[in-house]
Amino acid sequence: MKLIDTSIKKPVTVTVGVILVVLFGLISLYRIPIQLTPNVDLPEISVETRWRGASPLEIEREVIDVQEEELKNLEGLVDLKSESHDGIGYINLKFEIGTDTDAALLRVSNKLDQVKKYPADVEKPLIKSGGRREKAIAWMVVSSLEGYKGVLSQEYDYFDKHVKPRLERIPGVASVNIYGGQERELQVIIDQEALASRNVTVPELVRALDIENRNISAGDFDEGKRRYIVRTVGEFGNEEDVRNVIVKRINGAPVTVRDIAEVSLGHTEKQVVVRHEGTTTIVMNAVREPGTNVLVVMNRIRDALAELNSGILKDRKLKVEQVYDETNYIYSAIRLVKNNIYIGGSLAVIILILFLRNFASIFIVAVAIPISAIGTFIIMTLMGRNINVVSLAGISFAVGMLVDNAIVVFENIFRHKEMGKGRVQAAYDGTVEVWGAVLASTLTTIAVFLPIVFVEEEAGQLFRDIAIAISGSVLLSMIVSITVIPCLSAMMLGEIKPKVNLRETKWSLSAFAGKFVDASTQYVRWICGSVSAKIITTAVMVILSLGISILLLPKTEYLPEGNQEMLFGILLPPPGYNLGELEGIAKTVEKDILPLIEHDKKSETAEKLNLPPVKSFFYVAWGQQVFMGVISKVQVRTRELLPYVYGVLRKIPGMIAIVQQPSIFSRDIGTGRSIEVEIKGPDLGQLINMGRQIFGAAAQMIPGAQIRPIPGLDLGNPEIQVVPNRDRMTRLGITTADLGLTVGSMVDGVVASNYRLYGDEIDLVVKNRPDMIGRIQDLESLPLLSPSGGKVTVGSVAAVSLEEGPTQINHIDSERAVTIQIIPPQDMPLEAAMEIVRAKIVGPIKASGQLSSLYTINLGGTADDLTRTRKALLWNFILAVVICYLLMAALFENFFYPFIIMFTVPLAAVGGFIALFLVNTFIITQPLDIITMLGFVILVGVVVNNAILIVHQSLNNMRDSGMAATDAIVESVRTRIRPIYMSSMTTIFGLLPLIFAPGAGSEFYRGLGSVFAGGLLVSTIFTIFLIPALLSLTFDVAEFFKKKKLAFRKPETINQRP
Repeated sequence: MKLIDTSIKKPVTVTVGVILVVLFGLISLYRIPIQLTPNVDLPEISVETRWRGASPLEIEREVIDVQEEELKNLEGLVDLKSESHDGIGYINLKFEIGTDTDAALLRVSNKLDQVKKYPADVEKPLIKSGGRREKAIAWMVVSSLEGYKGVLSQEYDYFDKHVKPRLERIPGVASVNIYGGQERELQVIIDQEALASRNVTVPELVRALDIENRNISAGDFDEGKRRYIVRTVGEFGNEEDVRNVIVKRINGAPVTVRDIAEVSLGHTEKQVVVRHEGTTTIVMNAVREPGTNVLVVMNRIRDALAELNSGILKDRKLKVEQVYDETNYIYSAIRLVKNNIYIGGSLAVIILILFLRNFASIFIVAVAIPISAIGTFIIMTLMGRNINVVSLAGISFAVGMLVDNAIVVFENIFRHKEMGKGRVQAAYDGTVEVWGAVLASTLTTIAVFLPIVFVEEEAGQLFRDIAIAISGSVLLSMIVSITVIPCLSAMMLGEIKPKVNLRETKWSLSAFAGKFVDASTQYVRWICGSVSAKIITTAVMVILSLGISILLLPKTEYLPEGNQEMLFGILLPPPGYNLGELEGIAKTVEKDILPLIEHDKKSETAEKLNLPPVKSFFYVAWGQQVFMGVISKVQVRTRELLPYVYGVLRKIPGMIAIVQQPSIFSRDIGTGRSIEVEIKGPDLGQLINMGRQIFGAAAQMIPGAQIRPIPGLDLGNPEIQVVPNRDRMTRLGITTADLGLTVGSMVDGVVASNYRLYGDEIDLVVKNRPDMIGRIQDLESLPLLSPSGGKVTVGSVAAVSLEEGPTQINHIDSERAVTIQIIPPQDMPLEAAMEIVRAKIVGPIKASGQLSSLYTINLGGTADDLTRTRKALLWNFILAVVICYLLMAALFENFFYPFIIMFTVPLAAVGGFIALFLVNTFIITQPLDIITMLGFVILVGVVVNNAILIVHQSLNNMRDSGMAATDAIVESVRTRIRPIYMSSMTTIFGLLPLIFAPGAGSEFYRGLGSVFAGGLLVSTIFTIFLIPALLSLTFDVAEFFKKKKLAFRKPETINQRP
């Protein structure tokens, strides 16, 4: 072969090639983006629309319904969900995988432009890609230094103007969000008595402020050589301008704003409570741009925070402290992978030492590891991938496989050298003889990854990183094995010493190996010599493999969740709780959590309870939801805190508590491992009743599950409705709009216009004094002025009643919906929980006839993703088997030999299930998640390699040496058993750190490694007996038909003689 011959004759060229691969590999390594998870192309767009003071029902009817009517027919739309809250509505749209996000954004914008009309106070919809919940790489809290005399929550505008832009200018930071502050506003606080005495209504005041606060362009004109622009300038420049606005004239006397109201700068009322370790504050997060190196971005964020803390924030007696850093997990995962590579590589080298016992030989074979591993980064860069926990798992996984091809080639070169050939001739002949088998084994390994390209689900996109990492490194190892290995062998391989008499060293490793080879070949000869032995051997191995596999087949999981240092908690309070009550709950929770915090001194509470200390704790409350985060100081022990925190939250009466360690693949709590029961229909009451039924059944059928209704299962949100008496109002000249505007200004305040403060635009708000309404009855007694000058109360022209309404209204595909999110306990596989939900919870409801044609129940969440991905993987497994078979058929020019080789697959499967069972029994709980399932797909392309060597060598022996079938098979086992066991042992020992080493990221490749190592081990042990039996049986059958054919032709020949 020309390539092999050139590699041997031109060692300098080979050396330069190796240097270039390593050089560009290292350059790629330093330039390739590093992030926590792979980029998953899930086209998602969110629409956010604000309407101050509107109830969820109004948001649904006036905003969400009209928007969904336009959006529901978008091309490529697969999922449409919406939420209607107090004052805000969200719509989330998911499109088919592969949809161009920019084009989808344009289509969504065009559709929203077709909405005919919104209510007057509705703000323009905000459209953004990536979905509503962006995953932050960093969380930061604001704290005060000694001497600070302000209020932290009122620093919102300062941080929005000075700190947020500085952080968003950092390359790689997409956005920075601020939570928990109070924005500045210019307040016009009305005096009810002054209004009444001057006969001014609230609508008149609001309209006057709006009309007078305007700059109007009048065009331009020319005079001589000059052009003059004409503008009417009425915009308010200061507070005094607002006070001087004339609202109306009474008998020629002007009534100004100063006569009826006070004008002053103030802050909005608190909408969010944010507490950090017991102190009310402001929090910020940073969202990374896709495709950027998160490690570099995080370093830049730290530098920017240091600059701010030592500069403008220090002057203001403030500082920003980073409490969560995503890169901590990444650094831990990278350290673990490095250790696994070093340990796995060292173990592989030790195996080489045991087999080769020659340092020159070890160097020749082991050189394949660094060249192939480093060169893989070139392929990953060219393919547009990045370094993340999944691709790192692939690289770790491949380390033990990188010497397989080198071992096969070098061992054959070594064998030819033992035959007395020179170094150059042995290198050439040995490589040429096996290069076909090496090519076949490499192509089958790579081929099993081809179907993965066609898996479009989230998991399929995650698999691509593993596929590229493993197939790229294995392909490079094949190139190294047929170029670098023969080149080094021709240069470095010394004289082969004659074999030592085994009787003199009967206790040596060589003697043991020799006896094992002799015993194995004798057993193979015995099997090949008896038809019944062949049939029994084949039947027993195949039947046992299939039977044990079925017996040990566990229930499946979706993606591994990871083991990040953070716990997220959610509290769902009863309807109607105000912010003050939620802040009181924060103090209750802090009594149990804050003693676990460890800063300068050890936490005695954590030590006493045998829990890991806590590094930070924050609490956020808004609307009817509470969200909190507990950050562990010991990342590997974070999950130990979960039962304790859950117990703390469960003690709060009337609350639904959810505590989870977030999955690194999820954007929201619970979405990493959950079953979502979606109930859709028109009537909220009926939906809530069915939701309660499912909630109760799930709590009973799945003990230990955390169950979250979305939204809450209660219509008890207190709502005061002001229903106008139109007859009385028309007599007084009051319209419904005037009534609503007046009541709005008295309760929450109404935005009359805007006001520029130091170049920034803030709201100009007309509002009542805060002490005017403290009870429900105060609303009825609110004074109301008519245009004619009459003074009445709200209660005299409208009926004021206390009603109950929803706190939130959700839609799925434009239908009202209630979702029950079920998070099974850790010891229950997701598939098992899904079967219970389907058979014992949803099934009885459907069978009972409760669902009319207007109501439907569907299962969603990651359980639905698991079902789709598992089906895709099953077909991929079958497709991988077919591709391997066809590929080997093309290489062998025969359709039957590949069929024999494929009998190694059941052996690999049973080995994988046994290994997974042993890991679960003796090491740690390791579910059969979809990344672990991938191990079985990979096994298809790898375990056939050993069988390929035996079949390939047997055919060579028969063709080139003229051996009989049995002798050829026995000799192939004798000559190939050493490279088979050497390559398998190096791979298995290279995988051991992945199975046993704990730490960040280990959950992603422990299952994969155990399945692969177990499958390869069992397959290696039994392949040398199963394949010879099948191959010999095949030759026997072929010989039988050949004799029958000859016997059939012989009488014809006799009859034809004259």
